[in-house]
Amino acid sequence: MRFDRATYFEGVRNSLFSGAMTQQQVDGQGVILGLWEGQYTGTPMEDVRWLAYILATAYHETAQKIWPIREYGLGKGHEYGEPDPITGNTYYGRGFVQLTWKENYERASAILGLIDDRDLSDFPDLALDSLIAARVMFRGMAEGWFTGAKLGDYFNESEDDPINARRIINGNDKDELIAGYYDTFLEALNNSYERGLEI
Repeated sequence: MRFDRATYFEGVRNSLFSGAMTQQQVDGQGVILGLWEGQYTGTPMEDVRWLAYILATAYHETAQKIWPIREYGLGKGHEYGEPDPITGNTYYGRGFVQLTWKENYERASAILGLIDDRDLSDFPDLALDSLIAARVMFRGMAEGWFTGAKLGDYFNESEDDPINARRIINGNDKDELIAGYYDTFLEALNNSYERGLEI
């Protein structure tokens, strides 16, 4: 499944980006689309609704940058915002979906096979690397790393529920807002895929 970039970006530019995107916003979407197209997500993904919800989540969680960011406030006021007594690192949110807590950094490293100088628990800022952040997002949302809820629970042959899909990340916080983003991304993906078939 491939998407015509011009058609895709035309479909999201005005409604989600006020008519213009920064290069970083373009690049972030390019990373996500490219990994999906190349099937480098690390877990089987074929339902375009999954991709649309992933894009909507990244758009929301990164304050519309669609590029890995550090959590605003760097975890201040949260236990995970305090330096770890063993590593000295702080495991506040980083990435497309704000990976938090040391055990989650360790888990992501183990599942993704990140070792030595790529180990996220030793080098947590690597969660800001766009490819690593995308892999965390894809597998985390598909496999239920964050809350136990996963994409297949809400988008399958009998379910199409972008409202409650928010539970994959954070309960039902901002669920209708993100579902609106999802609708826009899904339309753009469907239109750009259809155009890709014609070329």
